Amino acid sequence: MESLSWPLSRSLLEAVLSDRLSDRLVAALVWERLGYRQQSGGGGPWLAGPQTPEAWRDAFPEAPEVVATRPASVALTRSIPREHKQLLKEQLHFAGYRIGELYPRRTRRATVVSWLLAWLADKGGELPSAGPLPELRDPPENPVQGHPGDPPVG
Repeated sequence: MESLSWPLSRSLLEAVLSDRLSDRLVAALVWERLGYRQQSGGGGPWLAGPQTPEAWRDAFPEAPEVVATRPASVALTRSIPREHKQLLKEQLHFAGYRIGELYPRRTRRATVVSWLLAWLADKGGELPSAGPLPELRDPPENPVQGHPGDPPVG
């Protein structure tokens, strides 16, 4: 497997589900695995690269905000192979969010984790229990809006 900025681990995916990482970092976990590459020395937009699947490249030439925007989240959901749809429950024992915790940002984060697990399964990889983590944040005060600097949710 290629070297990625944050290797997948149970602890990283649990941090995504518990809202301990920014939406932008969560999106970047998907972008780099879809072949998007950041431009201009790390400060520019993420653009589709030669490894980006054609359907994604055509629909989203610039990496979409998979947490903030519904169309990108829907595309992510649809790209999870049927045989991997239950990995979130099977591998992380995630039963979903409680009624009072159901916000688009949170459900889209669960979609991201489900997609990442499917990506890992397709690559034949194992999910280690621990691995390197970015600096974890406290969950946002307003879970609808997210962390300071997160793109607005649409």
